[in-house]
Amino acid sequence: MQRRAFLQTCFGTALAAPLLAAVRRNDLDTAVAVLTKAAAEGQIYAGALYVRHRGEVLARSFGASKSPDDMFLLASISKPISVAALMTLYDKGEFRLDDKVKKFIPEFTGDSRDKITIRQLLTHVSGLPGILPEFGSLWDRQAKLSEHIARAIRTPLLFEPGSRYRYANMGILVACEVAQRISRADFLEFIDGALFQPLEMKRSALGLGRFRLEEVLRCQPVTKVRPGLDPSAKDWDYNSLYWRKLGAPWAGVHASAKDVATFFGEFLYRRGAVLRPETARLMVRNHNRKGLPSRGLGFDVGAGAGSRGCSEATFGHTGATGTLAWADPASDTICIVLTTLPGSEANPHPRKLASDHVAKAVN
Repeated sequence: MQRRAFLQTCFGTALAAPLLAAVRRNDLDTAVAVLTKAAAEGQIYAGALYVRHRGEVLARSFGASKSPDDMFLLASISKPISVAALMTLYDKGEFRLDDKVKKFIPEFTGDSRDKITIRQLLTHVSGLPGILPEFGSLWDRQAKLSEHIARAIRTPLLFEPGSRYRYANMGILVACEVAQRISRADFLEFIDGALFQPLEMKRSALGLGRFRLEEVLRCQPVTKVRPGLDPSAKDWDYNSLYWRKLGAPWAGVHASAKDVATFFGEFLYRRGAVLRPETARLMVRNHNRKGLPSRGLGFDVGAGAGSRGCSEATFGHTGATGTLAWADPASDTICIVLTTLPGSEANPHPRKLASDHVAKAVN
């Protein structure tokens, strides 16, 4: 790609000299080229790259994506988004992180459930499983989210709460049920009013919301082992209308790259649009004891949450549908890479290659 074309297309005609001094343009060229090549060769059906660095923005779309407003299925990037909505209730004094879950869900008892705190749900040390053992049958019957919740509340624990780490989608689901019980509102509506509207995330929804299936980009087929999913589910497909509408708080948010960057900006800059600055800070620091993986509240935290060269203050998340997002306060950078290629389908994945070049450029 010619340098002049890159600058005009990615940064606009008003690109400021401070940004030119702050980044190595060759690496940003390469980040764009990685995704351009992946789309041209058919490796990715669609992609988006959105980088905000010290006030300047790079926004590009690839393949079937033609606009920064195009919506992707975020998969597990949904977790910090859902948790942020829950934490608006924390700001109102409706719960404390070390409250027992049974305070809000009285039937959440037995098998050591009585000991589980909301903090443990959000940091993957509750003992709840990644996915329900009966996920396949729930999928086949197209069960409502309420049935997923009811089964998560009584599913057997894998270990004593707080003793180990196990990445647990069901922990996030139960935490969002706490939000439903406190707010007395359906979580799909609650997250819209508590988070998307205040942040003006106009191209975001948990589930499909007001959008139609054809308005969101389809995911590419999964051909390899799907970690955390029950292979007994018949015709499992990210593009299923059932899955897209279900609104699973751990994986069901649809959003544009621009909106995801707006969300991450709430934590990088702590402007207080939806959460108090001290609450935003609380969400992006480690809460797990020494010896366990570092986790914030819904976020992955530490240098490993970004790409090589990122600082220990970095926070972010990836998604199984081929998405990646991180923010690093040390370099004042937000990096969002959304693709339609499931993460298990390529190693190295284009999202990682692009992210690595962005990190190299800004550090």
